[in-house]
Amino acid sequence: MHRLIAAVLLSIGCIAVADAGVAMPSRGSVEVAFAPHDDAEQAIVGVIDDARREVLVQIYIFTSRPIARALLRAAARGVRVAVLADGNMHKRPKGNALPMLIDGGIQVALETEFAAAHNKVLIVDAGGARPTVVTGSYNFTWSARHKNAENLLILRDNAELARAYADNWHRHRRLARPVASPAALRQGG
Repeated sequence: MHRLIAAVLLSIGCIAVADAGVAMPSRGSVEVAFAPHDDAEQAIVGVIDDARREVLVQIYIFTSRPIARALLRAAARGVRVAVLADGNMHKRPKGNALPMLIDGGIQVALETEFAAAHNKVLIVDAGGARPTVVTGSYNFTWSARHKNAENLLILRDNAELARAYADNWHRHRRLARPVASPAALRQGG
């Protein structure tokens, strides 16, 4: 009986450890921006403008024209750009930047498997020489730039961290619905 109890407790402990997350080595550089005092939007645009191979985006709300234009510029210079967005937040057409991206040939998919796809993540060149992860509370919106108290972290040159974020992005992409046209956004993909 004691062995059974020990085995059950060990199993529960293993499950708890499995859900605890992954420790990452501390490497590279960290930049921080606090909106509205710092221009977090321009920091994001700068990261996108530096991209060489790939930009993967996970975003909750996306209305920022400067960030959308930076993604379109990246795609125009041959960078692979793909966006995952919250399925419910992007059914509303007012200010939505996703139609602009779709019309520009950027792959957009909507996350509909979750109550909210609340990530705000940009992964640049995860497999390259200068991988960068951008994350924080900052949505790609006018309000985030000008009115809200937001934070943004830019984490450069940590290949393991970038790979973990890219792997998570791809896991979410497998569950997401591709959007074929701007009109399809209103139907959720």
